[in-house]
Amino acid sequence: MLKLHLCDFSLEHFMAHYWQQKPVVIRQGFKNWADLISPNDLAGLACEADVESRMVYKQDEKWQAEFGPFESFERFGDEGWTLVVQAVNHWSPEVAELVKPFAFIPKWRLDDVMISYAVPGGGVGPHIDLYDVFICQGSGRRRWRVGDVGQHRQFAAHAALLHTDPFEPIIDTELLPGDILYIPPGFPHDGVTLEESMSFSVGFRAKSACDMLSGLADHVIDKDLARHLLADPHRPIAQHQGQIDSADFARIKAHLQSILDDDTLVADFAGGYFSKNKCALDLQALDEPLDSTELINTLTEQPLVRTGGLRCFYLGQTLAHGVVYVDGERFTFGPDSQEALVALCDLDELTFAALQSGLKNPDFVRQLCEWTNAGFWYFRD
Repeated sequence: MLKLHLCDFSLEHFMAHYWQQKPVVIRQGFKNWADLISPNDLAGLACEADVESRMVYKQDEKWQAEFGPFESFERFGDEGWTLVVQAVNHWSPEVAELVKPFAFIPKWRLDDVMISYAVPGGGVGPHIDLYDVFICQGSGRRRWRVGDVGQHRQFAAHAALLHTDPFEPIIDTELLPGDILYIPPGFPHDGVTLEESMSFSVGFRAKSACDMLSGLADHVIDKDLARHLLADPHRPIAQHQGQIDSADFARIKAHLQSILDDDTLVADFAGGYFSKNKCALDLQALDEPLDSTELINTLTEQPLVRTGGLRCFYLGQTLAHGVVYVDGERFTFGPDSQEALVALCDLDELTFAALQSGLKNPDFVRQLCEWTNAGFWYFRD
């Protein structure tokens, strides 16, 4: 079992002084590291159409990027390229285990586990990410340079590569197997492989207000909500036809604010928005679907396991009504199922005991059967 080791500070110190504030190197964050997937298996995933992957390299001193699926890699040679595969935790139970040591950050903030395999001289170029990332060094060595946050010019080195100008490093170091480099959003960084190596990057989403407002607008439109009109009874006679005066401006703000003040509306948006996956899941539907009796009988003997990357959440504002959000959808099971819903979202393995309150509810059992038959949860045997 992977366990995070912090020798120089506690988790509380990390969250208070580094998280979303400044980068830091955590030496031997994982002791006795062994790669969670082989380069060959990673390359195999990059040959699959459902898996997001890309190859980054230079040709005639110009940056190039190609997107998978790939048929072979022989033409890229022995140096100067990097294979990047997104959301490997969705496809490999072993890689999904890397999420667990970072459970001190809630899963609604989690993005995915991205893995890169690189040959000597390989990298993706100097760039700035818009998410928090823990770069866990696997086999091999990689040199990392990290600059300070600031006004860094960004430009398209390739249609698929947004790079930044050279920067003065505040961190310039080699990572060895088991070392971790944490980088918050906005800090320029550049990694160059010194020898054949693997990097396992656990990323956490940092959504902008623009992204969330756009998502909220989509939610309101899709659900046909917030149809009430702006009202202004007892309006005084206008003195300036072209003016939006302070009273009208206040009405406009209040009308928009009324949407944000609707806790149920915003909770439903947040639950659906953050439980959606941007990458495909490795869902393996059962050839012979289980019925409710078979599900419960099997559950008394072994736990249900959540498939890698599945996102499911509850909110304090709606849990009392038995509401849960799974893979972008809202489900309501009533207040008596609360304990089961908390277990459903908090745990990677679901036992009969953990789900007892829900198993008394026919609607919950029926839906759990549907999720299991679709492959959202599965029995190992």
